[in-house]
Amino acid sequence: MLRAAILILVFAASGGELSQAGLHGSVQSNDGQSAQPRAGTQQYRYTNRLINSKSPYLLLHAHNPVDWYPWGDEAFERAHRENKPIFLSIGYFTCHWCHVMERESYSDPNVAAILNRHFISVKVDREERPDIDRMYMSYVESTTGAAGWPLNVLLTPERKPFFGGTYLDPDQLKSLLQQAADAWNGQPDLIKQTAERAAQLIQIVNQQPPATDDVRAAILDHVFEQFALTYDDKNGGFGEAPKFPRPPVLSFLLRYYVRTGRRDALDMTLDTLRAMERGGIHDQLGGGFHRYSTGATWLVPHFEKTLYDQAQLAVVYTEAYQITHDGSYANTARDILNFTLREMQQPDSGFASAEDADSRVNPSKPGTREGAFYVWTSKQIEIVLAKEDAEVFEFAYGVEPEGNVPAQQDVRRELSGKNVLYKAHPTAETAKKFNLTIEQTVEKLTAARKTLFEARSRRPHPPIDDKIITAWNGMMISALARASQVFDEPRYLERAQATAKFVEEHLYDSSNRKLWRSYRAGGPSVDGFLDDSADLISGLLDLYQADFNVHWLTWAVSLQESQDRLFEDSKEGGYFDVGASDHSLLSRTREAHDGPEPSPNSTAAMNLLRLAQFTDRAEWRVRAQNTLSAFSARLESDPAALPALASALDFRLAQTEQILIAGDPAFQDTRELLHQVNTRFLPNKILLLADGGSGQEQLTRWLPFIAGAHRLQDRATAYVCENYVCKLPTADPHVFARLLDEKH
Repeated sequence: MLRAAILILVFAASGGELSQAGLHGSVQSNDGQSAQPRAGTQQYRYTNRLINSKSPYLLLHAHNPVDWYPWGDEAFERAHRENKPIFLSIGYFTCHWCHVMERESYSDPNVAAILNRHFISVKVDREERPDIDRMYMSYVESTTGAAGWPLNVLLTPERKPFFGGTYLDPDQLKSLLQQAADAWNGQPDLIKQTAERAAQLIQIVNQQPPATDDVRAAILDHVFEQFALTYDDKNGGFGEAPKFPRPPVLSFLLRYYVRTGRRDALDMTLDTLRAMERGGIHDQLGGGFHRYSTGATWLVPHFEKTLYDQAQLAVVYTEAYQITHDGSYANTARDILNFTLREMQQPDSGFASAEDADSRVNPSKPGTREGAFYVWTSKQIEIVLAKEDAEVFEFAYGVEPEGNVPAQQDVRRELSGKNVLYKAHPTAETAKKFNLTIEQTVEKLTAARKTLFEARSRRPHPPIDDKIITAWNGMMISALARASQVFDEPRYLERAQATAKFVEEHLYDSSNRKLWRSYRAGGPSVDGFLDDSADLISGLLDLYQADFNVHWLTWAVSLQESQDRLFEDSKEGGYFDVGASDHSLLSRTREAHDGPEPSPNSTAAMNLLRLAQFTDRAEWRVRAQNTLSAFSARLESDPAALPALASALDFRLAQTEQILIAGDPAFQDTRELLHQVNTRFLPNKILLLADGGSGQEQLTRWLPFIAGAHRLQDRATAYVCENYVCKLPTADPHVFARLLDEKH
């Protein structure tokens, strides 16, 4: 058994199969050495170096008995000095299985004893260091075929991997660690050879196929066909369980519908949005969406709520409303944003990164369970609601006396007897069953949701990871700005502006144009990555088109110039995820995969195309083309992996319109013209305002044709332009509407 385990360790990096179990964990200092406990930590038996971190995830492990280090030279130098392998554990604060390992493995003195004796243990918050996470995730995926969090990797002191995996229970972990230690002490040269091959593998995995200039419209058809093949026409969504919303896919399909008129592209998107809204993945009482569904039907979610999901889904539901003018999509978009403003907005502005999947069952006891805040027994509902109201509600929302969670979706039996609320029966069916009118049923269900929400609010709330991530706040700026336009909601615009101002004040240094990744506990930490730059630029472009403050455009231009300087891959095209200053990394990755959030290269390509329209800078068109070309071979061979890049290609191939309004947004005539734009889904346009003042002067420096734009007969006037050549201007909203609809 021991020899077999050692062989797994030694040969994993050269392509052998790894154990399906993985490592997991976080530990804390056994003896408190080098730890500097903060005030109030004396009640803990153990305190390690993580106590000085800002990350809630690292702080979660600051009182384990393991001698944890943050990623950095101190850990690496000790590994070299003592010739010990590194145990690297990567996770994040709101990850359910990360909590499980923290409680069961890293709080176990027996696990800690092995780690402290034989390894240098390093903890990484993947949300703070996506570069480290991507690098070792690519290794684990390439050697096992799958990966996730917690992600645990054994490294040589040179940070070269020789084993990787995910979750292990304490006994499995102790066994594996001891076998790894024995292998390191008995066959170090063989392990180092394996690790060297693994380092080469990381380089290979992170290489993209050769760039090509063949970025044709036919590629978009190929992308669509791939999603059509994997579409679940029974339940909505794509592929099998677990099912993620993947907003980049839905956004691409809406663009593809506009391009081609293919009704099936729209139907797949709308059916998925409706199925998700009805499902347990949607918080039916409090709003917002959980991270993914553990089954095909969207019933049982993984209960974590992430900021990037809320932001992107709010945009997709808003776009669905622009296309259909069906109020249900508008209601869902508002529902998402209202949840986010209520639960994730931080006191000084900015938004927290995520809400935990786990929470306490009893406020007076320390134990937590996944979904405890959200699930109900039928008895709990019947205590809160009157008998008749409970019967109506339980029928409408799928509540069963024995619970509605399938056993196979409840691995740890934490949801036994519980119900995840979902829309099991339409309002009309519920009304018919209980001999009620539609109006009476709506009234009863609305009142019941309100009462249950209030009752739920008295439960222990899931913890919030309150660090403010620049990239995800950029996404929220986009979502709030766009929703403020479409729904004419000033509150959303105010929050978008406040968030942008917060990022500018606390996460950006204008003196050297430095952008930070994360803010918490009074200050920033970690240099910004490509994600942060790209997502913030995208948010600022959307914010300008909502409030027409040209400052957001000039800041976006400055950020793009810095991005080009810090991250551009001038040889292969596209951008590296991280700058060149961190020498602790084995490789600089160029992420292109569009998963639950778009890859930074996909967002960068779209930003370059949009900025080129706003500024007419030819070099940004060239960089956009180089970025598309750099990943076009992969887009051709694996189209389902890059829907956001396909959206950027769609923008590149489309005839982009410049829509210019001469007027003052405070006046009704200007608002009427803007309404014509904002109620339409026009994905390949930029919107500009000629205000007759400093904003128009700045725009004219980039786009000279704007100098001649002015109001006609003292009325707000619209110009519809292509390649900066404008059609006859009009002050009539109806004529303007016809001009907008000519190609749509």
